[in-house]
Amino acid sequence: MRSALFALMLMICSASAATAQNLQPILQSHATEVTNPSRGSVGEALDAITGSGLPQATAFLEQWSEKNIWQRDDGVFFIGVAEDETLALTDVDTRATSTAPKTDFKQLKPNGGVRRLIGTALVQFQLIDPDLTRRETAVASIARRPEAAQLAPLLASIDAETDPALRARKIQLANFLSARFADDPTSRIAAINSLAIDTSVESRAVLNQILTVKSDVTRAQPEGNIAVIHDPMDAPYAYYTTLVDASLAPAKQTAADIKRALEANIVDGRIAGFPLTQMSDPDTRKTAYAALAADGLVPVLITDELRNAALNDHVFYDLYDEPNADITAAAQAALGSVTSRVAAAQVADLTLDALSLASIFFLAAIGLAITFGVMGVINMAHGEFIMMGAYTGYVVQLFVPNYTASLIIALPLAFAVTFGAGVVMERLVIRRLYHRPLETLLATFGISIALQQIAKNIFGTQARPLTSPDWLAGAWVFNDVIQISYIRIAIFVLALMFLGLIIYILKRTRLGLEVRAVTQNPGMASSMGIDPDRINMMTFGLGSGIAGIAGVAIGLYAKVTSEMGSDYIVQSFMTVVVGGVGNVWGTLAGATMIGFGQKGIEWLNPSNTLAAQTYMILFVILFIQFRPKGIVALKGRAAGD
Repeated sequence: MRSALFALMLMICSASAATAQNLQPILQSHATEVTNPSRGSVGEALDAITGSGLPQATAFLEQWSEKNIWQRDDGVFFIGVAEDETLALTDVDTRATSTAPKTDFKQLKPNGGVRRLIGTALVQFQLIDPDLTRRETAVASIARRPEAAQLAPLLASIDAETDPALRARKIQLANFLSARFADDPTSRIAAINSLAIDTSVESRAVLNQILTVKSDVTRAQPEGNIAVIHDPMDAPYAYYTTLVDASLAPAKQTAADIKRALEANIVDGRIAGFPLTQMSDPDTRKTAYAALAADGLVPVLITDELRNAALNDHVFYDLYDEPNADITAAAQAALGSVTSRVAAAQVADLTLDALSLASIFFLAAIGLAITFGVMGVINMAHGEFIMMGAYTGYVVQLFVPNYTASLIIALPLAFAVTFGAGVVMERLVIRRLYHRPLETLLATFGISIALQQIAKNIFGTQARPLTSPDWLAGAWVFNDVIQISYIRIAIFVLALMFLGLIIYILKRTRLGLEVRAVTQNPGMASSMGIDPDRINMMTFGLGSGIAGIAGVAIGLYAKVTSEMGSDYIVQSFMTVVVGGVGNVWGTLAGATMIGFGQKGIEWLNPSNTLAAQTYMILFVILFIQFRPKGIVALKGRAAGD
């Protein structure tokens, strides 16, 4: 007897355990809610499914949301995929596969509202899924459509999160949801206060959602969490329209309304006793209308005095959607802090952009600072040396597919190519035109046109790609406001390196000493054994070679075309002239001034970059009127020359 009783109890326990491991019995007990779900009825079924804690519940909810759940005629649910007239079925518990005719099954098609509820229920499983991708997808889903029901499972998943980046993201989202949906006002205020240092767009959106208001008007003193009470006299026409729309005041008559009312009350050639011949007088029309209004024949004329009296009898206000004043006060303070931080971040971002632009101008102008600033040669073909350097980088990448290796090869090769071109140009043209600035300008301008045409004949008119290495891809992102591309950072570093290199060459090497000697007094330098022709050739070649390297750097983020040099020639001359002719430090100062000035003008008028460049040229023209020798003027004999 005892043995039989023990066997019966074992069978009951085994059956209960098997049932506890299966999802199908739960679905059968809520078959009506699963088969014909609605937003009001599906909650009980979802609670039962999620409360089971079964691993197969995740797959079922996902497939239910995707309309891939089918119910057999006997009420059993399957995961199914239609294939013509048959179904490829998967058991919701055992994952066993089979096929069956489609006619024996009914497809479950939850509507959009039910699918959103399913998605909310699904999140708590996905947030703790072993697969990192699934957890990231769940977090992204919460960020797209935050709801109060998601807060508890999100908080519960934070401690078990193993990925540091995803854990930080979960904490951030938990703060967002707590600020909006936490039950305890103290918890909401604490979460709102934590957002005071978060400058992200999401944080600002959360605070603005808490501070949403609706405008209303009333005769009595308004009640609730009032955001602001407006003075209707600030815009009486607009506020009176609000009264009319709310049916709290009659509409103010227009001249056409008055005319129609008068015409409708013509009796025996008179209006309110006044003959029609007198209706051309505005005062008579007003008197006649007032008489009709006194008899109740037309509405009372709404004058400015009546309008203002009606406005003063009402209170126009904005009411927070959030009823708790402490919460809105905390959100207002947090938003003020965030706004200040965003403004500071925008200044920092603008500064980085200006430094980046200044470094580009400096790189483009440093070669011109040597040829024009030191030698006094107006080289209008300087931009074409930049173009030659960029095309050299492009050609190197055609033969060296590794972008890092091609960049390492392209930089010195671009210097060699443009150095050689500069030496040839100095030997054949420039040497015969020293101290003849107009002829030099015209000759180099003609050379620039010829070089552009040669480039078009070789490479065509389409822009050519100069691809940066992977380690220069993307941008350094400090926050949602401050970011700068790695290419621009690299150009900034390259500009600093060239600044140091040029100063070292001019101040610490024999070539630099000879260049300065020839620049200041060619005759004395020649008598000391220095060959001025050789020094001029080397100096012009050095300036051209640096322009070639600048072309490679600029080509990494700008378009490489035959006309790209003309985009920088004007800024290069402005940089050298504003900074101070013949001074490397002046070139740096000029590039900084023009870079910051142009970015500042673009900030004031962000939709028109060309206008910013135009205004900058006008500013430079005015600047050199007051300081013709530039920011850093030369001293001594060189300044006199």
